[in-house]
Amino acid sequence: MLFTAPVYAHEFWISPVKYEIDINQPIEAHFRVGQVFNGSSNSFLTRYTTRQEVVQTGKIIQVKGRNGDRPAFQVAGLPNGLAVLVHETTDSTLTYQDYKKFVSFVKHKNFEGQPEAHTVRGLPKIGFVESYRRFAKSLLAIGDGVGQDIPVGLDIEIVALTNPYTDDLSNGMQVRILMAGLPRAHAQVELFERALGTTDEAKVSLYQTNAEGIATFPVIAGREYMVDNVALLPLEPEINGDPVWHSLWANLTFAVPSD
Repeated sequence: MLFTAPVYAHEFWISPVKYEIDINQPIEAHFRVGQVFNGSSNSFLTRYTTRQEVVQTGKIIQVKGRNGDRPAFQVAGLPNGLAVLVHETTDSTLTYQDYKKFVSFVKHKNFEGQPEAHTVRGLPKIGFVESYRRFAKSLLAIGDGVGQDIPVGLDIEIVALTNPYTDDLSNGMQVRILMAGLPRAHAQVELFERALGTTDEAKVSLYQTNAEGIATFPVIAGREYMVDNVALLPLEPEINGDPVWHSLWANLTFAVPSD
C-alpha cells in the first residue's frame, strides 16, 4: 500500500558521493539533514558520534573520523563486495513550543495512541522536551557489489533483504525493520525516491511492514532511494526539564543502477 504524504520532520541520512565504486577506491559519503531527500552537508564531529563503521562480508571495520571531516564518512579502499556504512549519533534534544507541531509529527508518523497518550500522562502542551537519536545505514557496491546486508545491533535498524545492485528487482525491494533486535510489525515506512545523481524533488510514499517486520516496494533503475522508520518511546523525567519522549530514527539509503 502506498500514498503520497507531506513531511513534518527532518531526516538524517548517509549520502555517498558514489554508490558504485571500483575495488580499493576510497569511499566518501556526506551526512545530510533535511527534508524530502534534500539537505545540507554536515561535518563529522566526535561529540555527536556514538558508532561509525563499515560492514562487509560479515566483518565490521571501525571507522574513526576526524573532527571537521567533510565528507563526514571517509574510508580507505575496500575489496570486492557489498559495503554497508553504519552511523549512530548521540542523543540530541528539542523543546516543543508549539503543540500543533508535535501533533502533526505523531500523526504523520502514525504513532498509535498519540497524541492521546500525551494528554493521559498529564504532560504540558508547551515547553516539553523530546530526545532523539539517529541510526543510519547506506548500501554501496564495491566492484560487483555481491553480498548481503545483515543486522548490526542498532537499537532500531533497517536491514535490506534485497541487494539492489545484484538481485532481481522485478518483485520489488524488501527491507526488514528491527527494534531491540526484534521485527517491528505493522510500522509505517517512508520511502523517498529521486533520479540518481540529481537533487530533484523526491517522491514520498508510505508503506507498512507486515507481521514479520518486512516492507516491500517497487524500485526503478537509475533511481536513488531513502527508507525511513521512526519510533517514539515514553520517558519518565527525573527532574523538571528532562525529556518526556524519546524518538529513534532508522534510515537506509541505496541506489538502483541504470540499465
